[in-house]
Amino acid sequence: MSEAKKPDQVVFNEDEKRYDAALKPYATNVGAPSITVTDTSSWKDKNVHKANKQIQAKYLELKAEYDHMIEELEYNNLVYNARYNFEPLIGETYHLYRDKNEQPFLSILTPNSCNFDFIGSFKLNSELLWKKVSLK
Repeated sequence: MSEAKKPDQVVFNEDEKRYDAALKPYATNVGAPSITVTDTSSWKDKNVHKANKQIQAKYLELKAEYDHMIEELEYNNLVYNARYNFEPLIGETYHLYRDKNEQPFLSILTPNSCNFDFIGSFKLNSELLWKKVSLK
């Protein structure tokens, strides 16, 4: 036969074969208040929505920054692969055109002083990157 079953109000750990009521993280006597689970679903729903909005906004910021970097990379490749017979100076603005063969070339001539196929104006910065500038 099995050992006698302990009464419900007695906290006996069958695995460790000892009384461990004092070690429990909750009340164990019959007169203790009942344990009720707090409903956190509305709090979770509200904060999940806020967190998702925040993450999406950060994603859109990063994507816009990434797109801007890719655009700068393409401009740099375009200008550095263009034809020019001078050494560009840092801080100066140069103008990129296409010749009759659709090949890009860099010039100091402004778009209003010539009638070449204008691509854009670029300034060489101190990091030796070409930045697109708008003409006023």
